[in-house]
Amino acid sequence: MTSLAERWLEAAYSGKRWLMALRPLEALYRCAMRRRAAAYADGRKAVWRAPVPVVVVGNITLGGTGKSPLVAWLARYLVEAGWTPGILSRGYGGRSERYPLYLEADTPVAESGDEPRMLADQTGCPVVVDPDRPRGGRRLLEAGCDILISDDGLQHLALGRDLEIVVVDGQRGLGNERCLPAGPLREPTKRLATVDAVMINGRLRRPLPAAGHAMQLTPVAWRALDDGRREALAPPPFAGPVHALAGIGRPARFFETLGELGVEFEAHAFADHHRFTAADLAFDDERPVVMTAKDAVKCRGLVSGAWSLDVEAVPEPAFVDWLTRRLAML
Repeated sequence: MTSLAERWLEAAYSGKRWLMALRPLEALYRCAMRRRAAAYADGRKAVWRAPVPVVVVGNITLGGTGKSPLVAWLARYLVEAGWTPGILSRGYGGRSERYPLYLEADTPVAESGDEPRMLADQTGCPVVVDPDRPRGGRRLLEAGCDILISDDGLQHLALGRDLEIVVVDGQRGLGNERCLPAGPLREPTKRLATVDAVMINGRLRRPLPAAGHAMQLTPVAWRALDDGRREALAPPPFAGPVHALAGIGRPARFFETLGELGVEFEAHAFADHHRFTAADLAFDDERPVVMTAKDAVKCRGLVSGAWSLDVEAVPEPAFVDWLTRRLAML
């Protein structure tokens, strides 16, 4: 069953006319965002500047854009370039009794949230969760990090930054280009002109008000939830039709990828950051279960014989060259 929030988001991206009734609230939201940004810019609100470079990867839209795979790619790239990166996250969907929360191998996903747990597992880099980004950044400095990646940190202005990278979903773009609650934008479209780089995930269907770099999400392997082993994409390590689960910002992207891989499936879409239970994975047949890597960190121990699909971001070479030059200047 589609939730009210999901129906609203679909309307915002497809430009439903009834959202026009919310434009007075949009005007209030935009005013509040301008005043907030001005308060940080003129010093009425404090901005913490880390003694090391800070790279922010974020969105100006609601819903999935492919941001987390780019964060994982960036962390691996920095390691290969000789840096010691740390990832800073809000940890949406998780709740801990203590912050900053430094992720260990046994940190429960219920405390960290799904994306931080996934990023820690995929990159092996230090990951800290903290609603207070400057405090979390200081914890990463204590861990010896010499560059910080702020995941989904574009609107967290209390954390100073050296580079801002925004990810846009090429298929959905900026929707009706209206701010909340009349549209899917967290910030106006003109914000794209002030960031350092715009990454476009997939083929762009509608022009953007700023130039961008191309990026693709590429499936690389199947991973067993039972023991973490990886298997090649083809032939898949399971047989027959499968139950496909996706509790991400845009489940359709995962289902499209399965179709491209030739996997026959029955789709089961859930809300982003859905907290899975054993009942969600209990079906009346013996079909295998497959899911996204983000969902897999919450489903370990709930089902046996399930598989997740490992996906990696592949930025275009021009972006890699640009990033190399910019990092050399920091």
